[in-house]
Amino acid sequence: MLVTRASVPGALRPHAMTTWPYTVPCVAELAEHGWEFTAPVTVVVGENGSGKSTVVEALAEAFGLDAQGGRAGRKYGNNRPKTALGQVLRLDTTAEGARLRSGPRTKRRGFFLRAETAFGLMNAVSGRLGYWQADTDTMSHGEGFLTVFDEMFTGPGLYLMDEPEAALSFTSCLQLTALMHHLGTTGAQVICATHSPILAATPGADIIEVGDHGSRHVRWTELDLTAQWRRFLTDPAFYLHHLTK
Repeated sequence: MLVTRASVPGALRPHAMTTWPYTVPCVAELAEHGWEFTAPVTVVVGENGSGKSTVVEALAEAFGLDAQGGRAGRKYGNNRPKTALGQVLRLDTTAEGARLRSGPRTKRRGFFLRAETAFGLMNAVSGRLGYWQADTDTMSHGEGFLTVFDEMFTGPGLYLMDEPEAALSFTSCLQLTALMHHLGTTGAQVICATHSPILAATPGADIIEVGDHGSRHVRWTELDLTAQWRRFLTDPAFYLHHLTK
């Protein structure tokens, strides 16, 4: 484990949490009570607008990663201030986590893959020293993602992802699931926000479901996401007949 807890110190919390993102239940809960990380792989699931991407982005910023995506120890030419949550979020780390977070820039280990900005980032850094030599501009979006995983998600480090399945096929999601599990067994830590029941099924992962209730740790079989996909694949017409009349 590298990061064991994320929280907002009392002195940094707004007096009245009535502005975004603190109006999002899981963000308010994180700010008031903190989140504990108990497994090398954490999967955060929830509906659109539930706050999972907001939390993962803030975790990246708190660890020193660029909110737009990229690797530890390097900024990518934007001067954006940290997000409201990223400015105040604090991480408790193990000794190894502290070393990887704040050691010499060339020794810092981690990567944030953010689906909505990943393609532009990949095109900007392909071929540069410390990245991959393949030209992702000639690849499909999914092939580019797999190149990043193969080249940058290696060895001990903190790897964060926000909806990586956006570019991946069923088979590629299985490949990523296997990689996430492997990383968790080799000293790395992975935190992934996703809508994919495949990624959520990563063996040994701690699953945090976020929504109007805030956040809760659940088993894969208890996820609303799992139940919804199971019902849809069993009987698509049950969902679609009202929409296709």
